[in-house]
Amino acid sequence: MDVQTTMHGIGRAARAASRETARASSATRNAALEAMAAAIERDAATLLAANAADVDAARERGLDAALLDRLTLSPKGVAQMAQGLREIAQLPDPIGEIVDLAYRPSGIQVGRMRVPLGVIGIIYEARPNVTADAAGLCLKSGNAAILRGGSEALRCNQAVAACVHAGLQAAGLPSTAVQVIDTADRAAVGEMLAMQDHIDVIVPRGGKGLIERVSRESRIPVIKHLDGVCHVYIDAHADLDKAMRVADNAKTQRYGTCNTMETLLVHADIAARVLPPLAALWAGKGVELRGCDRARALVPTMLVATEDDWFAEYLAPILAVRVVDSLDAAMDHIAQYGSRHTDAIVTEHLGHARRFLREVDSSSVMVNASTRFADGFEYGLGAEIGISTDKLHARGPVGLEGLTSLKYVVLGDGHVRV
Repeated sequence: MDVQTTMHGIGRAARAASRETARASSATRNAALEAMAAAIERDAATLLAANAADVDAARERGLDAALLDRLTLSPKGVAQMAQGLREIAQLPDPIGEIVDLAYRPSGIQVGRMRVPLGVIGIIYEARPNVTADAAGLCLKSGNAAILRGGSEALRCNQAVAACVHAGLQAAGLPSTAVQVIDTADRAAVGEMLAMQDHIDVIVPRGGKGLIERVSRESRIPVIKHLDGVCHVYIDAHADLDKAMRVADNAKTQRYGTCNTMETLLVHADIAARVLPPLAALWAGKGVELRGCDRARALVPTMLVATEDDWFAEYLAPILAVRVVDSLDAAMDHIAQYGSRHTDAIVTEHLGHARRFLREVDSSSVMVNASTRFADGFEYGLGAEIGISTDKLHARGPVGLEGLTSLKYVVLGDGHVRV
């Protein structure tokens, strides 16, 4: 295959399809989403078989446990893909909404209209559910999508793509509105990153190496996050039961995700009461703890934490632990070592909660809740295209509004400028 010729052909087709999706009615786009969901439910056995073949091949290649976890699709995961598409269909249609319409002294009315971005290029690894989520969000927001999944999920991605195309066809929309690249050739990624005439924004989802490459090479604007070094801070005023539940869930509900806690910060006044029982709980789950000297004095079985541990995104049953003397010290640690992804405080002190919310510079900041909630589905977005730790255009889980823009509209009645 001539990768360059093929990719530019895909790009031209996507650009043409984006005009059709942008002008399609909300009812048409919703019908396509409902049909996609029905196709996924109908073909669940096919999707699971394709995924099992992908997982077996990945295991034979010796891929690590975190990637295998992200790659594996369960019957519940298939059902969630369909549910996510239906939830997207039920969300208000953002396209065409006019906001801030007001008269100017000249007599004209000026407002802003929400419009699609155009063509979204998404480059991702492992997770086959991204294929359905991305297709749904891009279509609902009136965009076309070019999806390039990782080679480790090629079979399952193509099976999901067949369901997506069935839904588009049922609604009378072009199949080129969502194109899933069917080659594992890494040159396809390089071509995508240079296709600024065909693609309006790139969204990378995957490991640090992929995102660094996309950020470095792309000639197209990128929506991304690089690391998920997420913190939970247990304040001196924390409720111990809440602290135990939140910290345990943030770490062990799932290890291989970007919103999993990687560093636990504990106020010195409460550390003796909360760290030993947490350590005992995590010992039973096989979690390795790496602590500062003060944490190790309370839990001697902890390994010694190095400077690198405070920066680490483990994506594994490993946790760094530090005892701090104040809320300010906790926030200083997060500012120095965090990745601006998701950080949480456990406290009953309203003033401390407010300060944490206001001063911690992350895309999601939480009070008395697990960092694992930092997810588009949990936030009511139906699904997410990814999580952005950038500050321009989109931040946090990126749903429909993150895939749209605003343009100025002016309404007049023969007005001329004098």
